[in-house]
Amino acid sequence: MLVLRPIREADLASLVGLADSIGGGLTTLPHNEDFLSNRIDESLRAFSPRVKRPGGELYLFGFEDTTTGEVIGVSGIASRVGGFDPWYSYEIKPERFVHAPLKVDREIRTLHLKREHRGPSEVCSLFLRADRRRGGAGRLLSLGRFLFMGAFPKRFTPTVIAEMRGYIDQTGKSPFWEAVGRQFYQFDFYSADVLSGLGDKDFIADLNPRHPLYIPLLAPEVQAVIGRVHHDTEPALALLRAEGFKPIEEVDIFDAGPVLQSTVGELRTLRQNRVAKIRSASAKVVNDKPLLLANGALDFRACLGTLTEHEDGTVSVSPETATALNLDAGDKIWFTPPR
Repeated sequence: MLVLRPIREADLASLVGLADSIGGGLTTLPHNEDFLSNRIDESLRAFSPRVKRPGGELYLFGFEDTTTGEVIGVSGIASRVGGFDPWYSYEIKPERFVHAPLKVDREIRTLHLKREHRGPSEVCSLFLRADRRRGGAGRLLSLGRFLFMGAFPKRFTPTVIAEMRGYIDQTGKSPFWEAVGRQFYQFDFYSADVLSGLGDKDFIADLNPRHPLYIPLLAPEVQAVIGRVHHDTEPALALLRAEGFKPIEEVDIFDAGPVLQSTVGELRTLRQNRVAKIRSASAKVVNDKPLLLANGALDFRACLGTLTEHEDGTVSVSPETATALNLDAGDKIWFTPPR
């Protein structure tokens, strides 16, 4: 069984292996063992019962194959972007140019550097090993964390965003970076990506263009990738769009990947979620429809499974599901119907 649960210290080797296989583009998981070890420590502190409000905590979830104990994926939630280290994006704004005598009145889209010190929550750090992307695994890895947000709403802001990985061409280059970023930073895209992921963001304030960038001045092939996602990110984009996320007028400053936004309470998974008391945790389950199941606890667990609903509002689950979620008879279980 595949189970989504908080990352542990013992997962460091698996996390390093996952970061190594990503090949750049995921700034929150750079291939740096010391940094990832610190990320695990940050996440362990984030799950503390003492946390009462969003203060920039990073919650990391390991995706465990309980048969082997191996972590095959990871996903995360930042309770708030910004803080001591600002969060940067390009905001797309129209600029109007008017000259009445020549009957000229037009708007030109521009990119403005935006620096956020107290931003919204963000779902981030989503990655699943390529050989395990089947059977609803990606859906569980991505959507399971929304149930954690629903169970502990005070730990997050009402608004949640997702910054998607931008388009990379067949040669492994970002057209947007080559046209814009490289002109100011004078090193490659992945070096900038790693530096940003390691928390060293002073270079952005010092080196990034200080004035708006006029989009029509960029080559057509560069304009075409603004707001476009990486090929490997298309399934994740479709999943988030189905949840209720919508693109906003912001893109990543390095690869121009889109930024999506939603309200936590409007997420499909949470709108359709139900909570029930378990009558039996050792019964034969007759419902064969796969559901997204979770324990709704701070020691969070989520998995795909089935349950039987009874007329009194209670449910029965299999022993395997009860074990995976650390639940027993009398406990409450969260469950979301399939699409």
